[in-house]
Formats: sequence, structure tokens, C-alpha cells
Amino acid sequence: MPPLVLWNTQRRGNKFLGQRIIPILPGGIFMIKGLISPVLTPFNDDLTVADDLYLALAKRLLETGGCAGLAPFGTTGEALSVGIEERIAALDCLIDGGIDPSVMIPGTGLTNLIDTARLTRHAVERGCAGAMILPAFYFKGVSDEGLFDYFSRLIAMVDHPDLKIYLYHIPQVSGVGLSIPLVRRLHETFPDCVVGIKDSSGDWDNTKALLEIKSLITYPGSELPVIDAIRMGAPGCISATANLNGNGISTVIEHCHKGQWDDAEQAHATVKSIRMLFQDYAPIPAQKALLSRATGDTRWNNLRPPLMAMPEENVIALENELKTQFGFSV
Repeated sequence: MPPLVLWNTQRRGNKFLGQRIIPILPGGIFMIKGLISPVLTPFNDDLTVADDLYLALAKRLLETGGCAGLAPFGTTGEALSVGIEERIAALDCLIDGGIDPSVMIPGTGLTNLIDTARLTRHAVERGCAGAMILPAFYFKGVSDEGLFDYFSRLIAMVDHPDLKIYLYHIPQVSGVGLSIPLVRRLHETFPDCVVGIKDSSGDWDNTKALLEIKSLITYPGSELPVIDAIRMGAPGCISATANLNGNGISTVIEHCHKGQWDDAEQAHATVKSIRMLFQDYAPIPAQKALLSRATGDTRWNNLRPPLMAMPEENVIALENELKTQFGFSV
């Protein structure tokens, strides 16, 4: 039987904020279908979180930017440069500012159980669709048994019936990966809790193996393999470039879900080229720089050290390449 479909309509006053298609999987598990953006985190000139820019970007991504969901505090959001209290306050800012928590999967993974449990519990209690959680990543070369114990204890510490965990696999950055046997064991042991994974490994064979795990919701961590992933049952992808090219990526995803594979492939060619161009630069500084130029707000150029703003000549070169090669502008 195909999954049921729930149309979830948001309104604030008389303003229509868009619709989300959220299939309901067996066991009453909701799944965001489409493109999810790991939202860039803006900073004021004193490097405090710029709540006004953060809320404005989140609304734009959902209302006109092609996104079905948001993943605050992922790698693209400079999550590990943002403090615990700041993350809590920023998520509250989004929700209190009118963003539906049911379309958000915030990143909550840190290096210890206590802080990870606190951030995760806050996200769950605020009604988020789930929490995207890294493995404990400071100690390297740890065993699958140790990581299984970590997530088991985390689930017990959060102790909430609505807890939905999306594992976050990005070993090239975290230095600690999540093996296929470990993911399968976690999902089978906690099927109503460990419901999905974001695979940012960039390894299609790994993504394919995850998609073959029964009932596990698997989001590839970029748009590059999204067509093949949707053919195997993925609901969409979580992509850094959704911050700027969400409409292009979401067009590909929409064609896929309609079975319009030739149209998807045609649209995907441009989307992939834009992605690869961003990867030739520093993706986080590059996207922030382009947002600064597009909005006229210089705060978008602010990054927390050790990241640094992109040199102006590089920004101009990237902007020109996007326009001349693809007719693309922010």
C-alpha cells in the first residue's frame, strides 16, 4: 500500500505560507518529501547570531526557495561554531517567528551525551520532525559497539515518545563514520526512533546500501545522486546549495516524484554543474558572500573563525561564472 499523504497548511494571519506533502510511513512516522536545506547561520558584526537574517532566510527558503524542509545547524550552518545556548535560542527564534517545527530536522550532535541529549530534547519538545545527530566524534577509531552504546544511552536520556533520530554520516569532516551494519542494527533495534539518515559521505555505494535497509529514510547529502536515490525510494535530499539554488534542485526532485525521468535528467545537468562550481570555491563563505551582494546586507559576509570570508575577487569571479554559464543569480 502506498503511504498516506497529509497536506499540512501553514497560515499566519491571512498570509498563506505554502504546503508540505508529508507521507505517513508505517508506525505513524512522518517523512519530509522533497528538498531540505541545511540553513546558513548569519552572524552580526560582533559574531552573535543574527536572528533577523536567520528567520528571513528560513522563510524565504520555505515560501519561495523550493524547500520542503529545513535542517538548522548542519555543517553548512557552521553548527560546531555555535554554542548550545545559541542553538536553543536560534531554534526558538525560528519557531516563535512562524516556522512550522514539523518541517525542521535540526542538528543536535555534539561530542558528549549530556549536551547532545539536551539539544535533542529541546528540538523534540518544540515539535521538530526529528533531530539530525552526529556520532560522538572526538575520539577516533572507536568501535561500532561503542557507538551503538552511545546512541542507546542517548535515546534513554532523551526519553521522549516523539523522538525521531536522523543519523548524520559525514566521516570526511567528523572523522567518525557510521557503518552500514551499525546503522542497520540501530534502525532494527529502535525502529520507531532511529528512523533515517543523512549520508554526506559522497560515496554512492554507501548511499545505495543505506537505501536498501528496509524502511530507513535515507537522504543523500547533496543533489548529485538524487535521481538514482529517488529511484530507490529516497524522499529527496539535504543539500547545502539549497540555500541559493533550491528552486533548481526542487524542480529535479519534483520531476522524479512524477516519474518524469527525462525532464529530471535534463534539469539535473544544470543543477549538477552549479553544485560542482560551488565546490570549486569554499561553499560556506561563497554562499554567504553571494547573499551579502544580493541583499546588500554585509552581515552575510560574517563567519566565525577559523572560517574566513571569501576574497572579493573570488566572489566576483564566482558570480560572473554563474551568470555567464548558467544565467544564474541569487
